Amino acid sequence: MKFTVDEFRAWKHRCITLLGMSGVGKTYLSATLRRSDWFHYSGDYRIGTRYLDEPILDLIKARAMREPFLRELLRRDWIAIRNNIKVTDLGPVLSFIGKLGNPELGGLPMDEFSRRQALYREAEIAAMLDLPDFVRKAQDIYSYAHLVNDVGGSLCELDEPRVIEMLAAHSLILYIRVPEADEIKLIQRAQADPKPLYYRPDFLQAAIKDYLELRELDYVAEIDPDDFTRWVFPRLFHSRVPRYEAIARPYGYTVSSEDVAQVRDEADFLQLIESAIARSDGQ
Repeated sequence: MKFTVDEFRAWKHRCITLLGMSGVGKTYLSATLRRSDWFHYSGDYRIGTRYLDEPILDLIKARAMREPFLRELLRRDWIAIRNNIKVTDLGPVLSFIGKLGNPELGGLPMDEFSRRQALYREAEIAAMLDLPDFVRKAQDIYSYAHLVNDVGGSLCELDEPRVIEMLAAHSLILYIRVPEADEIKLIQRAQADPKPLYYRPDFLQAAIKDYLELRELDYVAEIDPDDFTRWVFPRLFHSRVPRYEAIARPYGYTVSSEDVAQVRDEADFLQLIESAIARSDGQ
């Protein structure tokens, strides 16, 4: 959606999609808005509790079945296993995605890693296409006036135009750009605690080829999962920036992560958006 400042102020039921890399402040803004009359729609939470719930549980049960004691309990239905995913702790989703590399170091073989990557992509597409339903639910069931859509950092990797078109039709897209001076800090934070990531297939294939050559390795099974994740993150970050911008230019508005860090309440957030709209109108 595109607005003038006056139109935005008059928007009765606001729906804002926050776009950007992990670590730029999307969840911080969402948590801030939850203290006001905003429904927090977390894409990754929806993925974990709806679209990947069964695959995650299947993975856990398969591991448990390797242990004779747990195997017997599961086969007799004497115990039950469930996910305990929280908006602030998406550990089961990250564990399911996993990292590529040597199984002895906790990595996944290429076939299994690719299978999970494909499942995650389909789950993210489905979770985003659920947004209109949750806009309705937020108002009709939970009596929230507004909704903030906290999307995963991989949204720009999906190569699924209908997702972007739907988000643009039902929400104001706000892209949180990382200033060049802060890029190194964000990358260093990600490398200090390497987490599982989604990669679009062509990017992943090129990255693996270059990594194997750089480390003088012959097989994916020789890859150190954490080392690869640290090495690939800067490359992934810089490949995503033009993709985010290609969404924001025609469909949304752009703010900086520095400005986001100054937001303390709903009023600050609304002023941030109004300033972005005013800048866009002045171009």
